[in-house]
Amino acid sequence: MNSAKSDKRNIAGFGFVSLMNDVASEMIYPLLPIFLTSVLHASAFTLGLIEGIAETTVSILKYLSGAISDRIGKRKPIVTAGYAISNLLRPFIGIAASWWHVLFLRVGDRVGKGIRTSPRDALLADSTTAENRGFAFGFQRSMDHLGAVIGPLVATALLHYGHLSIKAVFLFSLIPGTIAVALAYFLIAEKKPKKAASQKIFTYPTTPQYSLFLITIFIFTLGNSTDAFLLLKAQAVGISIAMIPIIWMTLHISKALFSIPGGRLSDKIGRKPVIIAGWMVYGLTYLGFAFSSGKIAVWMLFIVYGLYFGLCEGTEKAFVAELVPEENRGSSYGMYNLAIGIGALPASLIFGIIWDCLGMQQAFMMGASLALLSSMMLIFVRRPIQNR
Repeated sequence: MNSAKSDKRNIAGFGFVSLMNDVASEMIYPLLPIFLTSVLHASAFTLGLIEGIAETTVSILKYLSGAISDRIGKRKPIVTAGYAISNLLRPFIGIAASWWHVLFLRVGDRVGKGIRTSPRDALLADSTTAENRGFAFGFQRSMDHLGAVIGPLVATALLHYGHLSIKAVFLFSLIPGTIAVALAYFLIAEKKPKKAASQKIFTYPTTPQYSLFLITIFIFTLGNSTDAFLLLKAQAVGISIAMIPIIWMTLHISKALFSIPGGRLSDKIGRKPVIIAGWMVYGLTYLGFAFSSGKIAVWMLFIVYGLYFGLCEGTEKAFVAELVPEENRGSSYGMYNLAIGIGALPASLIFGIIWDCLGMQQAFMMGASLALLSSMMLIFVRRPIQNR
């Protein structure tokens, strides 16, 4: 298979794998906060603890797997194994009888995500050029979010028309998860990266501007706690449990609609202004969550929140590829995810503590303030080198 054909195959392939994986994942995730707090009687702090530990675990593994993929010169086997681990463990949250069971399975799910993500992003970056990289990452994120639209719809149908319990819905997620693993194995083509500059796995191959970018990402992440708290906010203003999957689906429709235009925009005007705009949208949205008290306002905020993802998710990953040498992309995506992970645990814990002790309004205001600070810091990240 020639290089151009394999590049197009990987761009499309990662989109469809992400679609099916998120169908499986999002049959569970929007119901998980309710399952923990209402069925297992866990506190907001416990929710923050579980999500924080899970996301920190995934980010550490993202660094290791990215570095290993650079070292061995292969990415596809690591990617496929990661999808398999997640989709084997995730459905068994349905048999959890205690919050610590959920912690174990949630961390296991995140182990799979941690193993696959950095090699996947590096393989996708290796399959693109600077002219279409924003589009490629935007397409992957858009398909991911489309899966997150379908997942809650399937969950709602099983709950309402199939009269299944939440636990049974979790177990049914094994079906689309298995399809995702099969697609990863058969659709994705290996693309051998350049040989890494260092033969050591634990390296820090970066540039000064990338170091500043990582610090900025870390500050932003401290105010970017788990979105599970947004679902608790929705419940707090009176949105019913039955509608929680629908509001989560609405958020992902918004993400899917904005992701490709956001990536395309970054291809045209540059990555940095698009990321700054997205972080400003995030801050304004969190201020909205802090002061809103009506159902319609919360519904609208979930839609606007999707614009932040559309502007930032794919664009940040495209930005990483252009801030570092090509031969170190796996490690560099790993460092990017590690910076997010180091901030994820304290972010969710701090948010949960502020929510429990001072109230939800103060918690959301804290997130908005850190988004504003990060936006100002990003201005000082210099123009990146162009890797093709």
